[in-house]
Amino acid sequence: MLRGIIICPDADLNERLEAILTEIGIVSITRTLDRYPSGLELLRFLRAHAPQVIFVSTESTAKAMEVAREVEKNTPGVQIVAISRFVDPQILLEVMRAGIREFASLPFDRQALVDALARVKDTVHARPPAIEATNQVFSFLPAKAGVGTSTVALNAAVAMSRVPDSSVLLSDFDLNSGMVRFMLKLDCTYCVTDAAEHALEMDESLWPTMVTSIDKLDVLHAGKLNPDFRIEPTQIRHLMEFMRRNYSALCFDMSGNLERYSLEIMHESKRIFLVCTPEIPALHLAREKYLYLKQLDLGERVSVLLNRCPKRSLITPQQIEQLLGVPIYMTFANDYQGVQRAMTAGRWVEQGSELGRQFTSLAQSMLEAKTTAAPEAKKRFIEFFSVVPSKAVTPVRKSAG
Repeated sequence: MLRGIIICPDADLNERLEAILTEIGIVSITRTLDRYPSGLELLRFLRAHAPQVIFVSTESTAKAMEVAREVEKNTPGVQIVAISRFVDPQILLEVMRAGIREFASLPFDRQALVDALARVKDTVHARPPAIEATNQVFSFLPAKAGVGTSTVALNAAVAMSRVPDSSVLLSDFDLNSGMVRFMLKLDCTYCVTDAAEHALEMDESLWPTMVTSIDKLDVLHAGKLNPDFRIEPTQIRHLMEFMRRNYSALCFDMSGNLERYSLEIMHESKRIFLVCTPEIPALHLAREKYLYLKQLDLGERVSVLLNRCPKRSLITPQQIEQLLGVPIYMTFANDYQGVQRAMTAGRWVEQGSELGRQFTSLAQSMLEAKTTAAPEAKKRFIEFFSVVPSKAVTPVRKSAG
């Protein structure tokens, strides 16, 4: 069934059209507008609902034609059907000049409308609408609790949001111990679980109540401790589709428990940042998680971020790379005082500090989409751990649905 929206100031015409469309069943109307939207409002409307067909009233021919031009400009492939109370040859001529090939007027002839919608459906299938959606999706996964993943995710997202013409969303999907709300001292009532519950009907009016805007960054926090809540794969898919249409980059702060919804997000991610510290327990779990993600065909997307690196470490970066079987993408200084000051202020690490500059470098590399090949597996330090990577068994991936 096609997704459709109606833009029609005439309430009676709107109701009669929606009634016959419901009866026919080819198009499902997801939203109606009782006014002609401005260019920016229309763009938000299109991104929120991703329609395949739009029914536009010619009550104001000039405004209807402006809507058609904006739709073709921003989302080519979305089909337009002009609607009116009566047939006017002059309006028909203007509609045709605007490239609109379908027109329906009162009283709606059921068979004529079925034929028109069949043509629209064929056109949509032959030329699917090009609704812009970002592929800049990044997951931050902790090797173990307490390695500073939320700090890294938050500061990377803030640094990305400083880039001109960017729109960045940070989502905290750690339902067990999400820290972003505490770190930024957020008081928004709604959270990730509310967004998931309303994923199927999410739109441009509901979404602003879910997020908190801080400077140029939007934040969706995890809310209060809620380990029993289960997010369904369908909810995640709808929510991520909405997010990808409305932001230039998405950052997800994960719990590390590898829940089904977390794996759904990681399968949609361009890069998975596995965060660990240069300590034996964290490195052991980082390696276990990398091997597990590798079994799910996600290994090539994993990049290791080594957090809280002392100036002199007992374990060298080379030894860590030998252990993990994947290179260290970036390291971050152990600036305990700087992080504590930021957390006390409900902000992020100072941009001009050493750690702040490192977060800026990470954000720039994320946007530039740099990739690094994995090195060949070596031994010696790996032998400190009992499981050898080459002996990992690759299971058949089950459907997330």
